[in-house]
Order: sequence, then C-alpha cells, then structure tokens
Amino acid sequence: MMRKSFLLYIFLGLTLSLQAQYQFTMLSDCHCTTIKNQQNTGTCWSFATSSFLESELMRMGKPDYDLSEMYFVRTIYQQKAKNYMLRQGKAQFGQGGLSHDVINAFKIGGAIPESVYSGKLPGDNMLDHSEMELALTGLLDVLVKQKRPSPKWMNGFAGLTDAYMGAVPAEFEYNKKSYTPQSFAQSLGINPDDYVSLTSYTHHPFYSSFVLEIPDNWSNGSYYNVPVEDLVAIAENAIDKGFSVAWDGDVSEKGFSGSKGVAVMPVDERRDDLFTAPGEEVSATQVMRQETFENYSTTDDHLMHITGIAKDQNGTRYYYVKNSWGEISPYQGYVYMSEPYFRLKTVSLMVHKDAIPAAIRKKLGIK
Repeated sequence: MMRKSFLLYIFLGLTLSLQAQYQFTMLSDCHCTTIKNQQNTGTCWSFATSSFLESELMRMGKPDYDLSEMYFVRTIYQQKAKNYMLRQGKAQFGQGGLSHDVINAFKIGGAIPESVYSGKLPGDNMLDHSEMELALTGLLDVLVKQKRPSPKWMNGFAGLTDAYMGAVPAEFEYNKKSYTPQSFAQSLGINPDDYVSLTSYTHHPFYSSFVLEIPDNWSNGSYYNVPVEDLVAIAENAIDKGFSVAWDGDVSEKGFSGSKGVAVMPVDERRDDLFTAPGEEVSATQVMRQETFENYSTTDDHLMHITGIAKDQNGTRYYYVKNSWGEISPYQGYVYMSEPYFRLKTVSLMVHKDAIPAAIRKKLGIK
C-alpha cells in the first residue's frame, strides 16, 4: 500500500510539473527563412528586416531568397556618413538602425543575394564590425575637424569600407542570369512604398504621423501613431492574413531571455520559474507605455521578425518571433513573446500596408 501511495505521489508530482511548464500551441504561422546570426555586429535591424522581406517574397509566391543583410548595411553606412558630414558631426553614426533603413537601402542601392555578397573577407570566420566602426567614425571625425572636406572623402570612406567588408560587384550572376544590384531588386517585385512604420505614443496625436524620437532614427523616418489596441490589432491581422511583422522594441527587461526563448512581463520578476512556467503578468496600458518611454525604461534595443502567434496552456497569447542570435534557446532561435510584453515594450512595427485592418487604414489615410 505504501509503495502504491509513493508511486501515486511521484505520478502526481510529475503531472503537476509538466502542467507548470510552458506548453505552446501555434495558432497561425507565416513562412520565413532560416535563422541567421548577426554575430558581433549591431545590425539586428538589417537581419530582422531582410528576413521580413524574404517572407514577403514567399507570400508573393516567389521562390526562397537569401538576401544579403550586409549589402543593406553597407548602403546605410554610406548614407549615415553623408548625414554625419552634412550635420558637421552632430548626428548619430554607428551600427544601429531601423526597419525603414533597409527599405531605403533597397530604394537607393538595390539588393544582392547573400551568396554574392556576404560582407566578409576571405578567411573571416564571423561578422565583426567593432574595429570597422571605430575606423569609419575616426575618419569622419577627422574630416569634420578639418572644416573644409573635399568631395574625395566619399571615395576614401568607400575604400575603407571595402577593406573591412569587401568590394561590391557592379554586376553578378545569379541563377544563370546577369544582374546589377538595382536590376536584381527590380526582379523581386517588391514595392518599397508599400511598407509603413507604426508606433503608439501619446505625446503626438493618434492617427497622424511624426518623426519618432529615438536615437537610431538618424534618417528622421516618419511613423504613423495609433493607440496600443490598434497596434495589437494590426499585428494580429497581419499574421492571420499571412503577412509577417518587423518588430522594434526593448529586450533589456528581466523578463526577456533570448537563450530561454521567452519574453514576459511578470508581476514578480523574482520568480524562480520565470522562464519555465506561465505566471501573472503586468496589465500594460497606454499610460504605462508613455511613462516607460519618457523615463527611458523602454528603449529600442533590438529588432526581430514576428512570424506567428501562439498560446500557452492558460490561454495567454504569444507572438512567435524570429531572432538573429543563431539557433539558441529551446526553440532553435525563436522567442515566444507574451502579449503583455508586446503591449508595453514594442517601440514600433513595420508591415505591408495591406496588413492593416481597413478601418485603421482609413483613419490613417493610407490608400
């Protein structure tokens, strides 16, 4: 009898343990390419948005593409350098960026497949922009200090970038066809004007657009402003209709773990089971969003790619998010981000305009 009671105790303990662990069920999932690794670079914005564009191509019925993240990065380094020089050094220059930077790079310089341009030199085992950033910034600062830069500085900047990332081919072969970066971009059928950025803050009127005041918005990109309920509705509608979402937000919270593959906003951050079991989460409001934005506890630390929606055993909804830190976590590089986390820590989204619900599009004046 004692043996049976002991076995029953063990069985109940294991059952309760399994019930307590996260159990995710996918509700909808978009097609996307494989997990990548940004390695020792601050270029998550290019990885997230390149993946977003690759999913767009899949949605459009195109074959799988692997776009060169580093080609977009290189194009934006050039644009940042011009901006830095024109503003006499009083501007942001570094590795960071935003989703609209990739869209702008696509417009300005076209696109290249990863197989043609990796942004690594022969013998490089990984991407590392730490020394390159110092070298490029140093060059620009010297040019600014001399007060009378000549037009030659742009050639010098391009040559230094070549030294670290390799020269960009003027023409290349891909799938037995010859392309330039511009003609390759045209062949993809992506219209850059179809993509819009959205945010949700009360220091500007809702259903208007404004230049979002975050450090990496060096290009003064404009964002549509909507209530947080609309931001959630846009993300949900996008995924449900087969569109994916480029996400920009804060990953510095204690409830975010890339290695554990979970992002939550717990009421009690000291919980021992924070990343292993569901628990009570903060009820994120519009007021909280504004407060955390203005006191810097919400910052745009990282960009990722939302490709699906799931729920846990308690019914809490999660966004299935493709990260760019390699195949880490129990979910091979993906992060399950709870809706409370999304509501409070999302800084902005980028979507195809057709992914926005019709009623919200009308309020925004998007045709």
